[in-house]
This record gives sequence, structure tokens and C-alpha cells, in this order.
Amino acid sequence: MREMNKKSIKIGYLTIRRNPHDRQTRRSWSGTVYYIAQALQKHCGVVSFFNPILPCRRQEKIERILIKSSQFLLKKKYTSDFFLAHSYAKAGAQWLASQNFDVIVAPVGTTEVAFLETDIPIVLVEDATYGLLIDYYPHCSNLVQRSIYEMNTIQDLALKKASAVVYSSTWAARSAIEDYGADPKKIHVVPLGANLDEVPSREVVLARKKSERCRLLFLGVDWVRKGGDIAFETLLKLEELGVQAELIVCGCTPPEAVAHERMKVIPFLDKNDEGQRKELEKLLMLADFLLLPTRADCTPIVFCEAGAFGLPIIATNTGGVSEIVREGENGFLLPYDARGDAYAEVIATVYHDDERYAELVRTSRVAFEERLNWDAWGVAVKHILADLLEHEKTSGNSLRGFSMMPSIE
Repeated sequence: MREMNKKSIKIGYLTIRRNPHDRQTRRSWSGTVYYIAQALQKHCGVVSFFNPILPCRRQEKIERILIKSSQFLLKKKYTSDFFLAHSYAKAGAQWLASQNFDVIVAPVGTTEVAFLETDIPIVLVEDATYGLLIDYYPHCSNLVQRSIYEMNTIQDLALKKASAVVYSSTWAARSAIEDYGADPKKIHVVPLGANLDEVPSREVVLARKKSERCRLLFLGVDWVRKGGDIAFETLLKLEELGVQAELIVCGCTPPEAVAHERMKVIPFLDKNDEGQRKELEKLLMLADFLLLPTRADCTPIVFCEAGAFGLPIIATNTGGVSEIVREGENGFLLPYDARGDAYAEVIATVYHDDERYAELVRTSRVAFEERLNWDAWGVAVKHILADLLEHEKTSGNSLRGFSMMPSIE
């Protein structure tokens, strides 16, 4: 593989989430679109941004009308993926006509690239395939059959169109290969990083001590999907086990019936606001466990962020979560059907063992330092892009790809 001069590669950054430097965009995908751009700029090349959503406002308005009509008339959800994909492709082609790029990188860009006509190699960055999302995520459930057909067709087209696809988990990569027949040589797995501008020092993190009352942090924007009811059960079960505990809920508001004297609710914290960001960082530093019994997730960025603070994770083994949380290294994963009593037992066992807890803090930080940060992602993607561009020059070479063998029993 040739050594790539990062300043010699021109990257077209294709995203419908506005300019990644825009304040609103830094909230999208938990800020991941922004941090991907920063990692590319730092490690891979010169990044130019394009947002095909701007010339497609009329099409998006029509899509909203179709979605509401389907919900009212059919009591099912409809997403006009073909309609939008064609619109994005047209806008993308117009943009590329006046540009000169070595590669296009499209974060969560399946719909944007499905019909895009270009000779420039395309690299998709995704955390799931559409097939995995259908009937898994609430917003992709109860779909009309036409939507399922369009989503699967667009996914198939995008995988064929892309020269390389960077997934955040083996779970997603396996689906691309097994469900859509994608070429394994162009499928890669690189975990995402922690969306943090400032990271506490290693010395500060390793000096942290567990609190006298077991402090659980539930951090998520969706109480139901993130398993809030199980988190609340865990608090009650810990009390039954004789463990004094408290639950901090941040990012959402539980149902009115869910209340407890040792449960604190912080409906929302904006990481783009310095004061609120520091409050969030304080929560991560003072908590004893990040508790997220999620019902549906791909690879939650909050798990990477927890590692920066040495915060052990207790979560559900679902979706691509196991790519980030490794058993006994930076947390523990429970089966999907586990309830609060099972979560409470795991937490109580670790909480009562000072030596084990301290080691878990240390290895959680190591996981962040070695694999769950944006520098690690940027370096890995740098090699992927170098291989890709080398292949474009000397078509006889095969691309460095994703091997399924180590991940399948």
C-alpha cells in the first residue's frame, strides 16, 4: 500500500445534514456528521462540504405530505425514498459537474448516493443497513409494503454504487454481505469515536472513586426505546438487594407515573452550550455506571463518550452494541429479555467489589484510548482510502476488506 499524503487527496463530503459546522448539524446523529468531517480533515485530506438538501426543499415538502396522507388513510408509515433519492442524485450531479475530487465520503448517505451518477469513487459511512432497521427501530416499523421495497432497493443500489463502505459494527457489515450480497472486499468495520471536544486527563479519570450511593446515569432522548422502564426497575431492585442507589435520567422525560425520591430528571442538555456541556461532563464523571437497557440501537456514541470518563456501561446485547461494549472490558451486556432484577444483580456485584470496579474504570478508559476515539477512526479510514485510490490507479489490486471469519462462530 502506498503512503498517502493527506493534503494531496480531495474529499467531497456529501451529507443532507447541512454544513457540518452549522450549530444545528452538530446535533444530528449525536454530532457524528461533524466529528467524521473533523477526523477526515485531520487524517485523510482536504474536505469540501456539499448539502444536496438545499436544492431539494420542494421535494421534501411533497414527501411530508405523502407521509401524512399514508398515516391518515392507511394507518401505516410511508417514506418516499425513491422520490428523494432521485432528487438528491440530481442535485449531487450538478454539484460534482463543477468539482474535482479524488473521493466522495457520504456519512449516513445511502439515499443520497443510490442514484448518483459519477466516476468518482464513493465511500459510505453507516451504522446499519436499511434491512436491519425495518421493524427494529420504531420509525421504521409498520411500513407500507412499497416503503419496504424502496428501502431495500435503495440499499442494494447504494452498496453496488459505493467503492467502499465503512460500518461501525460487525452486525451492520454482516447484513450488507449476507442480506444484500455486497462484495466483502469493500466492506470495512471501524467503530465510531466519542463526540467530545474536550476529554478529561487519564490521571483524573483513573483517580475517580465510586460514590457512597450507587449512582446510575440513564442518558438518552427516548425513554421507551432506550429502555427507561427497565432502568427504573433496576433502581427499585437495587433497593431490594440492600444497595442504596439513585437514578439520574438525562435527555428525556419519563411518564408521569414513573417517579421516585431518588430519581432526578434532566430533560435536555445541549453539548453546544458550554455551561450545559460542562454539566453533562460532570454527570459522566460522577456517575458509577451508565445504565442503558436499550431496545433498539446500532452503535450508540454515548458508549464511546462514557469510556473517555472511565464510566462502566451496563446495557443490552442488541444491534451493534457489542462492537463497542466488550464484556468485562468496558461494561457488561445483558440479554434482550433481561429485566431490572438481572441488571441490578450485575451492578450490585461489581459495585460491592472495589478492586473489580477500579479495574473496570481503567479498562473502560483504555477502550476509549485504543479504539473508541476519532483519531483511531481517522487513521483506519486513511488506510481504507489509500487502498481504494491505489486500486483505482492499478485495477489489478484487490481492496483491503472486511473478513467475516473472525466474527462468526
